[in-house]
Amino acid sequence: MRNATKFTTVVLAAGALTFGLSACGSSGSDSASDASGPLVVAASPTPHAEILNYVKENLAKKAGLDLEVKEFTDYVTPNTATEDGSVGANYFQNQPYLDDFNKKRGTHIVPVVTVHLEPLGLYSHKVKSADALKSGATIAVPNDSVNEARALKLLAANGIITLKDGVGNEATPSDIAKNPKNLTFKELEAAQTPRSLDDVDAAVVNGNYAIEADLKPASDALVLESAKDNPYGNFLAVKDGNEDDPRVKKLAKLLTSAEVKKFIEDKYAGSVLASF
Repeated sequence: MRNATKFTTVVLAAGALTFGLSACGSSGSDSASDASGPLVVAASPTPHAEILNYVKENLAKKAGLDLEVKEFTDYVTPNTATEDGSVGANYFQNQPYLDDFNKKRGTHIVPVVTVHLEPLGLYSHKVKSADALKSGATIAVPNDSVNEARALKLLAANGIITLKDGVGNEATPSDIAKNPKNLTFKELEAAQTPRSLDDVDAAVVNGNYAIEADLKPASDALVLESAKDNPYGNFLAVKDGNEDDPRVKKLAKLLTSAEVKKFIEDKYAGSVLASF
């Protein structure tokens, strides 16, 4: 993750986000690996923790699963806590992000089962359509490498910009080949993008943060990611070697149950899509 706010080339200091587990590492790896104890899962508040809490309150007891949910508001701590054994699993991320995280941080996190997709969207408090963006408009995008590339690909897929050929999951504004509206890109920590909507012309916002900000991706987004062949499904993940933990297997089965699919469909009305 790039912990900075940039206006393309100008770098400003950014504050760190707080997170929901106040004493990571205090319980150590023994707690996470003790199959007789609760399975502690780190999750983003929306929709991940909401889905997990639905499982906890409605399905876990019957399945013999003792489930504890810990909420985080950043995209780093859930993986580091899973790696050091402070938690037994996490649920918040997609494959491109995890691949990038493991590579850069030397962690050993692996996916278990894909549960849902949160479509990335472009939102604005100032214009009603992407075509109405004025020349020189400022667009906020997430500043971590995978979500920034994902944001730029969304804009490119909708004809707002054109990216250079062969650009992958580490694209930045410097990889833009054509920018007909001469847009400026303000890079922010992902959680800050919806809060920036009064200060910028538009912002690309991750689905979970959009929902937390009372944005409705299915109706409020100027442009929205397609779910078809989308590689950004969010999954339950563990440290490599813990895939066969019986608690993890039980949770994986419950997360991909008909009950959870109906919960996602009823609660999120298309803003979150079941991936199973």
